[in-house]
Order: sequence, then C-alpha cells, then structure tokens
Amino acid sequence: MVPLEADQSNILAGARRAEELGYDYFAVGEHVFFHGPAPNAFVALAAAAGVTERIRLLSAATILPVYPAPLAAKMAATLDQISGGRFDLGVGIGGEHPSELRACGTDPHTRGVRTDETLEVMTRLFAGEQLDFTGRFCSVEGEALDPLPVQRPRPPIWVGGRKPAAMRRCGRFGDWWFPYMVDPGQLAAGLAGARKAAVEHGRSADEIRGAYFCWAGLGRDAVTARARVLTTLQRIYHQDFAPLAERYVPTGTPDQVASRLGEYVDAGAEMILFTPGSPGDDAAEPTELFIREVAPTLVERAKGVRNAVAH
Repeated sequence: MVPLEADQSNILAGARRAEELGYDYFAVGEHVFFHGPAPNAFVALAAAAGVTERIRLLSAATILPVYPAPLAAKMAATLDQISGGRFDLGVGIGGEHPSELRACGTDPHTRGVRTDETLEVMTRLFAGEQLDFTGRFCSVEGEALDPLPVQRPRPPIWVGGRKPAAMRRCGRFGDWWFPYMVDPGQLAAGLAGARKAAVEHGRSADEIRGAYFCWAGLGRDAVTARARVLTTLQRIYHQDFAPLAERYVPTGTPDQVASRLGEYVDAGAEMILFTPGSPGDDAAEPTELFIREVAPTLVERAKGVRNAVAH
C-alpha cells in the first residue's frame, strides 16, 4: 500500500514496481482533507491500471460516506472496466478527520448508516438491477448502471473497521474483513463475528475472508526501523504511536516482522496489506525486503494453517 503522504507523481512508478516485484495487490487510500497530503483512490488506481497488467488494484479504503451512492457505483464500475476486472473496492466510514465529512455534506454521526445504505444501492446496481429505491440518503428512480463492472456479480468488497457494526457490515456486504490496529486475538474474534453476521444474512460463513491492514517498520536494523515507522505515523496521524507499537505495529528485521505477522496468519489473515513505515517516498528498501524476505515465510505459514484445518 502506498503511504498516504507519498508523492502522488510517483504512484505510477510504484504500481509498476509492485507488479515487477510480484505483489498480488497495489493499494491506495484516500481522504478529501487530512492532516497532510492524501490522494483520491479512484483516480490514483485508474492511473495505475494504465501502467500495469496483472496486479490487482485495491482502494484501502474508499471513504464511502463522502460519495453519493450512484456516483460511487459508477466510479467503481468504470475502474473495473478500464482495469479489465482487476479492481477490489475497499470501504471505510471515515471519522478520523470529521471536517472532511462535513465539507462533503455528511453528518459524521450518520456515516455508518449512510455507508450501509450506499453499499445496498451499489451492490444492487452492480447486479444489473433497474433500481427503484428511496432511502434516507439516496433516491434512484428506475435507473440501471451501464456499463456494469467486468467482475460478476460485482468487484470484491473489503470492509474496514474494528467495531461490531463493521463486522455486521462485512457479513452483509463484504468478501474480506480488513481491520486496522488490532492484535491477532482481536482479528480472530472479529473475523468470527463477521462470519456469524454473514450467516444471519443468509450467506455462508466461508464467503468472508480475513485480511490485516498493517503499518510495519521493516529494515536491516531493528532500532532504526522502529524509529522510522513511529516518526512516519506521528506525522501522518498527529498521534504518538509509541505506546501502541508493541501491540499493533510490527517492527524490526525481516525475521522479526515475519514472526509477528505470522501470528495474524494463524488468527485467520489470508492477506496482509503491508504499508511501509518510511518517511516520504523512502519506501523502496522495505518494499523489497517485505516481498523477498517476509512474504515467503508468511505464505509457508499459511500453507501450514490450511493443512492443519484440512486435517
């Protein structure tokens, strides 16, 4: 994942490099307004689609309450079309920076219910329905989305968030639950909650897969790697992460980071969304270290988890 503060003119080179290195996904987050620079995920990923061929493109996450539901559906379907069916829609409700919601006409207190309604409208439009819908925040008068997304019945939906409402949202609409700032135990419990919600909505628990969105301080020198990620997080989020790092932010050498992230694999994470905790655009070294020296260890550990479950 591209760090929020990265120079946006380097995003295309980053996408190409991620594909060359063998990553499965290239992810971009977004904010309308934030403490510092931040992109728009739809625009950035559309550009990345034009310079890549294989890698999947994930919005992590689209701040869904700032968009009218039909517009979000149109943008997602267009991106899926131009990428040849490589788009995954990650969604969040925002809230870290309430003024961006208010600036877009959204009451921060309604961001959760607004997101639920938006996902209902989007999934019905993605399915090809000629939609008559009157909701609390949106009305559609017998309209159908055209063209539809390449992926049927829709692009995969990743639902972020750590609270029970996010688990319920994932159970109803999602394919992946990808929380941020949770420990392995919380990941396992939340994934179980999302799967329980899926069953309550008439779906199979197996339809919900687990992922973990993590910042990580990765380098040859463990002390330097930790210092760099804490400096980066403090600058981006205006918060001291030192008290949280031990629990939520894997740091250290490739072996140390792989060991810690392996606990998330054991807890049910089938995908790790790695964000290099490096100042500015100085992410080349950790990006290469992760794919070459951390990811293979995690893949082998995941195989062991699957084998254990199978037996």
